Amino acid sequence: MPRDVVAQDGKLAPCGARPAVQEAAHVWLHATCVQIDGIGVVLLGASGVGKSDLALRLIDGGALLVADDQLCVEPGETGLLGRPADNLAGLLEVRGLGIVRLPYCRVSPLGLVVELDRAGSVSRQPEPSTYALLGTDLRHLRLDPRQASADAKVRLALTAEQVV
Repeated sequence: MPRDVVAQDGKLAPCGARPAVQEAAHVWLHATCVQIDGIGVVLLGASGVGKSDLALRLIDGGALLVADDQLCVEPGETGLLGRPADNLAGLLEVRGLGIVRLPYCRVSPLGLVVELDRAGSVSRQPEPSTYALLGTDLRHLRLDPRQASADAKVRLALTAEQVV
């Protein structure tokens, strides 16, 4: 069960309360999140870019669903944590199949943010970068989710040392 947080107006607001609103202790993202080897991977991008599809490929390879469509991010003791919205927990939208129920992780430490971009602006040899969220910098990757290797690149970004 998500813990309650104090909003700026002083009232208690559960993490599952209001999507797309930043408050004092948490932020809602229009994002999908999976956990790979204990690390949460946040998939960001516009509607229809392929967040859920890439998540499905990662889940097929052993990842665990954290959240689809709405992700609550809040500070934890050692970094940021991601949680699903209560009403969407365990649900993944699969185009052509519909909404399916899957095993899921109720809370996950976050370690990587992947921005999905179909416009072809993904650099061939990017500089290492971070993504700032709630005052914390997370490792950052930008990629085209349509590439057959997109899921392999996400896994590699979690484990490989990037040589510039």
